[in-house]
Amino acid sequence: MKKYEYSNKLALITGASSGIGKVYAKQLAARGSHVVLVARSKDKLEALAGDIRRQYGVQAYVQACDLSQADASRQLADSIAELGLSVDILINNAGFGTHGRFEELDPGREQEEIMLNTAALVDLTHRYLPDMLRRREGIIVNVASMAAFMPCAYSAVYGATKAFVISFSEALWAETRGRGVRVLALCPGATDTGFFDAVGSADMAAGNKLSTPEKVVQTGFRGIDQGRSYIIEGRSNSSMAQMIRFLSRRRVALIMERMTRPKN
Repeated sequence: MKKYEYSNKLALITGASSGIGKVYAKQLAARGSHVVLVARSKDKLEALAGDIRRQYGVQAYVQACDLSQADASRQLADSIAELGLSVDILINNAGFGTHGRFEELDPGREQEEIMLNTAALVDLTHRYLPDMLRRREGIIVNVASMAAFMPCAYSAVYGATKAFVISFSEALWAETRGRGVRVLALCPGATDTGFFDAVGSADMAAGNKLSTPEKVVQTGFRGIDQGRSYIIEGRSNSSMAQMIRFLSRRRVALIMERMTRPKN
């Protein structure tokens, strides 16, 4: 499969204010893509957009919104359409996790997690995939997680949403194969972003060494170049995902429960 030509394309990146999304925005701009930056923090997005314009000489648009809220995806798409922009590359990166005993977690927060991690991702894909198919060109990267490969005790909702992302992405990869659009589920392990600060605990990392957003994004570009349906960042993570296939799901669930049990 030939490499994708990123120059003068328009990339929409959700969760762009920090971590993997921020690095994706910069790396796409470095490849010549114009970017639409989406996150809740307008100040952070404006600062990033200014840096991108100065450093890479491409257009950078700011769209501050909370995609965990109902109808936010439609409003975002409408705002982008009003600017006369056509999205060539969609990076569905926005997401967050929760950690703790399920019955003790805030139900409202869990619902927002489901909305952001799955519903917004599906809605944005619905809005931009048809035009990509008509043009017979485009990229959709859905950021999943190593949590997708195993039941995640104490992060039950997060793990379930990421399992959804992989299944959804692989199905779309199969549907769109040979029609010009590349769909990839990008699966990082524990990564040095603000993720665990937002969770409020590092227990969810299960003691794993943190990777970097830069390594995750480079893995994503490699997966697109190779036409993969999913790709896992890091050899140890890849080995783990393969190894657990030989264990019963019951055993994997119990192992994960011990590894991620809250210490407090």
